Amino acid sequence: MTSGKNSPPNWLESAQQFQQNLISQWTQLAQTMPGAAAGSSNPFAMPVPTAMPTMPGMAGMGDLFTQAAGQGVSFDPAKLLEIQNAYLKDVTGLWNQGPHVKPAGDRRFASDAWAGNPVAAFAAASYLLNARTLMAMADAVQGDAKTRSRVRFAVQQWIDASAPSNFLAFNAEAQKKAIDTQGESIAKGVANLLHDMKQGHVSMTDESVFEVGKNVATTEGAVVFENELFQLIEYKPLTAKVYERPFLLVPPCINKFYILDLQPENSLIRYCVEQGHRTFVVSWRNPDESLAQKTWDEYIEEAVIKAIGVTQDITGAKTINALGFCVGGTMLGTALAVLAARGEEPVNCATFLTTLLDFTDTGILDVFIDENFVKYREMQFKDGGLMPGRDLATTFSFLRPNDLVWNYVVGNYLKGETPPPFDLLYWNSDSTNLPGPYYAWYLRQMYLENNLVKPGKVKVCGEKIDFRQVKLPVYIYGSREDHIVPIGGAYGSTQLFPGKKRFVMGASGHIAGVINPAAKNKRSHWIGPAGKFPKDVKDWIDSATEHPGSWWTDWSAWLKPQAGKQIAAPRTYGKGKTYAAIEPAPGRYVKAKS
Repeated sequence: MTSGKNSPPNWLESAQQFQQNLISQWTQLAQTMPGAAAGSSNPFAMPVPTAMPTMPGMAGMGDLFTQAAGQGVSFDPAKLLEIQNAYLKDVTGLWNQGPHVKPAGDRRFASDAWAGNPVAAFAAASYLLNARTLMAMADAVQGDAKTRSRVRFAVQQWIDASAPSNFLAFNAEAQKKAIDTQGESIAKGVANLLHDMKQGHVSMTDESVFEVGKNVATTEGAVVFENELFQLIEYKPLTAKVYERPFLLVPPCINKFYILDLQPENSLIRYCVEQGHRTFVVSWRNPDESLAQKTWDEYIEEAVIKAIGVTQDITGAKTINALGFCVGGTMLGTALAVLAARGEEPVNCATFLTTLLDFTDTGILDVFIDENFVKYREMQFKDGGLMPGRDLATTFSFLRPNDLVWNYVVGNYLKGETPPPFDLLYWNSDSTNLPGPYYAWYLRQMYLENNLVKPGKVKVCGEKIDFRQVKLPVYIYGSREDHIVPIGGAYGSTQLFPGKKRFVMGASGHIAGVINPAAKNKRSHWIGPAGKFPKDVKDWIDSATEHPGSWWTDWSAWLKPQAGKQIAAPRTYGKGKTYAAIEPAPGRYVKAKS
C-alpha cells in the first residue's frame, strides 16, 4: 500500500493503485475455484478471470462460470433456452421504453438523479436485466451443490462490482452532486481516497470519533491476569450482592472483545454485571510475530482452560458459568470436551452464541473451503506465520459486498461523503491477526473435515474430543439471518450435548442479532417446546413460538438459577498479590492494531 506521504506529482498514481487493489479484492473473492498458485498475493490463492462475461449467446460468457466452478460447466438446456427467450423479450421491452425507462426496485438507483437522466436510467435498467439473467444462468448450472454455490457466489460478486453506480462516469447521482457542489464533492472524494490509502482500508465509519477505553469498551474493571495469549478482565460489581458462581465470557479471537462492550446501552458485559454476576472476560492479544507458531491446542490449554482456572482461583468458586461467542464458543466447547476427558468439570453451565461445533452447515463460507485451499494454507504456515487481520476482514466484508464494500466506495469517493459514526462498524474495522498454524488446523479439522463432532476422531491437548462426555446444561443461541454461522449450524449443537438444553433463535444477523439490548425491546426471538430438539432445524422453527423483544431476558432468566446464592460483592479486583490489578480495563492488549 502506498503511503499518503507521497509527493503531489505521485498521488494520482498512488490513487490508481489503491483503486486497483479494491478491484483485485473483489476479483479474488469472486474466483473460488481450487488450484492455488504458490506465492500469490491473492488471500484465497485462486486465479482471477481474464475475460469479461458478455450477454447470453455471446462469446466469452462461459469463462466466468468455468473459472468460478474451477472446471468446465454445463447448463440445463431447457432452462438455458427459457433464460435466453426471457432475456430477448425483456431486452426488447427495455428498448421499446426508450428514454422513459426507470430502474425500479434497487436502492442504488433510487434517487431522482437516475430517473431524471435517461442515459443513466437506461444503463441502470440494462444492468439490472443483465444481472437477473446472469444469476438465472448461475442457477441453471448443472453440478453438485458446492459447485453451484461457488458459481452463484462468484457471479454475484461480479454483478455487484460491475454496477454502474460504482463508477463516476455512470453514476448520475454522484455527477449531479459534483455539479451542485461546484466540484467540492470530487475534492472531498479525493481527500477521502488519500485518507483510506494511508490507513489501508475503506472507511465504513468516522473512525476518528472513537477510542477504545474512552467511548467504546468503557465498562469499569481491571486486568487481573495476563499471559502471552490473553488478558483476563474482572469488572466492577454494580450491585451490592453478586451470585456466588462467577461468569466468564470467551469472545472470538478473530475479533476484539469489545463487540460485547460497545456502549453502556448495548453492552452485554455491562448487562451481565447489572444482573448481579461477578463478570470476567478474555481479552485476546492481537498476535504479532512472537506468536506466529501458536497452535489451536495452545489456545485451548493456555488461554481458555487457563482463564477458567484463574477465574476459579480468584473467586474461590468450585465451578463457574461460561459463555462463548462465535469462534470463542467453538474454543469453549473444545475446552469443555478436553476437561471432560480428563474427568474435570469446572464449568457448571455454558452458553453458546452463534457458535459452530458441528460444521455440516457453514453457509456461504463453504465456497472457499476445499482440499486444495486447505493444503495451500498448511504449506503457507508449515513453519509458522500470521494470517493478516486485514485479509480476514476482507473475506467477511465481501460476503455482503454491496453493504460493506461498494456502498462505502460510492459514498466516500464518488460522492465525497464522510460515513457517520457507528460503534459497531468501528469495531468491525479494528481487525486482528491469527497465528497461521492455529488457522490452518482450524480450517482442516473443522471446516473441511468436520472432525470435532466425530467422537474420538481428533485429539486436542492430548485428549480425544467427545461431546457426549460434556453433560452440563447449555443455552444455545442462533441468529435467523446469520450469514457466518447459519441458523442450521448453530442449531446443530443441540444434537451434540446430552444434558439439559435450551435453544433460542433471534432475529437479524451474526452481530445485530446477538447485540440486541433488552431495554430497547427491539426485534423478536423464538422459543421451541421444552426438551424437543428434532434433527432438522426447519422442524424446530415450525414448532417455535415468536416472542417480541430481545433474547437477553430469556437467557438471563435461564442463567440466574445456575448462578447459586447471592453473596456480598467484592470490594477489590483480583485476589491478593497473585492476581493483583495490573491495569484498568480494557487493558492494553485490545488496543494493539494489526
